[in-house]
Amino acid sequence: MTPEPGETTALAERIKARIRAAGPISVADYMAICLGDPEQGYYMRRDPLGLAGDFITAPEVSQMFGEIVGLWLAHMWEAAGRPSPFALIELGPGRGTLMRDALRATRIVPGFLDTARLNLVETSPVLRARQREALAAVGRQPTWHGSVDTLPDMPTFLIANEFFDALPIRQYERRDGAWVERMVGLDDDGGLAFGLGAGRLAATDTPVAVDGAGNGAVLEMAPAATAIVSRIAARLRDRGGAALIIDYGYARAATGDTLQAVRRHAFADIFTTPGEVDLTAHVNFEALAAAIRTEGAVAHGPIEQGPFLMQLGLAERAHKLAAGRDDDTRTTIREAVERLVGPEEMGQLFKVLAATPAGKSAPPFDSATLAPQDR
Repeated sequence: MTPEPGETTALAERIKARIRAAGPISVADYMAICLGDPEQGYYMRRDPLGLAGDFITAPEVSQMFGEIVGLWLAHMWEAAGRPSPFALIELGPGRGTLMRDALRATRIVPGFLDTARLNLVETSPVLRARQREALAAVGRQPTWHGSVDTLPDMPTFLIANEFFDALPIRQYERRDGAWVERMVGLDDDGGLAFGLGAGRLAATDTPVAVDGAGNGAVLEMAPAATAIVSRIAARLRDRGGAALIIDYGYARAATGDTLQAVRRHAFADIFTTPGEVDLTAHVNFEALAAAIRTEGAVAHGPIEQGPFLMQLGLAERAHKLAAGRDDDTRTTIREAVERLVGPEEMGQLFKVLAATPAGKSAPPFDSATLAPQDR
């Protein structure tokens, strides 16, 4: 969406006032304020999903996505020896659609739902209300958490779909052989704008893959994401379980400015209407995998979402759902499959990374596969 001339928000004015009083802020601080401000943050006051919102996630495209994820978690639970009780966790559950579909699909797995303790990490009061409604439809009442720090200490089976892309990032720009932190300040007209600060990225923190980058190159770091992944990996190492991370991003560290704003299903200006647009950045899966390994757990992948879903039986599930249905329904199912796995849709840009304790395998990252329709 193209912002209208002169359009602004109350949050924009508050951010400008803070910068005038105390100086420029990091990109990470800017993202955190825009998305999570208790009074005017983007996620605090709205349901951003669906055609009437700003974007659509895979669970909203088709029930098949949540079903496959749910059965993957149930398979990993069985492979872990059916621990009881265990924590079934979702980070950033949106409207609760994925978990609702996952719970419905796993009813056929004996013991899984009986021993699951459902925990959702969600800060938005609006979305918590949506999740409550969705999960009431399958007879479940979750426990909500504001962060991963308060999750119960037990075997963990976790899903995070489009969660890490919304976590704050830091940006650095290459200048004369150094990585200088990019900041958000004010331009000559008093508007929000990028500038460079005094901070420098230590050479030991720079990925080898970006050696030799020229002036003007942008490097993104996501300390909040790696910190959360490290906590998850430590839980898996100590208590057992499995985690599945699905998001859009890149498999190997690289330079590039991926910070973006979305409003009403179109790209928007990052600075014009803070609090009214979704801010995200592509996920560095190499960094997440490294954090998992550092904690003594195993990182599987990443692989692209398309092959992940197809190897776990998406085509077979779609065929079963379409059997005996009318032409319009079959078309809807076929279009959903294309959107989930097509290389020009979600299938290639979105990646999937799994984490397990040492010595555990995870389909389809190894030779084993799980076909939902056979469960």
